Amino acid sequence: MERALVAGERRGRARPRRSVAGAAQHSQGIQTLLEAEKEAAKVVQQARAYRVQKLKDARTDAQKEISEYRKAKEAEFAEFESSHAGTTQDAQSSIDKETEVKLKAITDAYTTHKDEVVQKLLDRVVLVKPELHRNLKKE
Repeated sequence: MERALVAGERRGRARPRRSVAGAAQHSQGIQTLLEAEKEAAKVVQQARAYRVQKLKDARTDAQKEISEYRKAKEAEFAEFESSHAGTTQDAQSSIDKETEVKLKAITDAYTTHKDEVVQKLLDRVVLVKPELHRNLKKE
């Protein structure tokens, strides 16, 4: 008859028993693996911290470069604006003078031709010549 298996036995084969020295060595190997795992976790944590610090440094450097670039461009624009401000004022003053000349010419033309225009309008309104419309047929 087949006998009941005792814990740790397999069918047909008996489990080899470890000696006390072998168990200690096995325990020491596990302990070494746990220590190596802890050390690896520390290395990974340090690498993450290093990466985060590098990203912060890169972001700070980029902000600094952007700020310097913005200041340089604003200074360049201010210089451009100041150098061209005189030309726009000169152009504005010449346009104002030209406008004044044209307004004076229009005013002069009005005063010289005012009486003639009023007389022509009165003649057209007062002196009516009755005529048949061109579309009306004569019979």
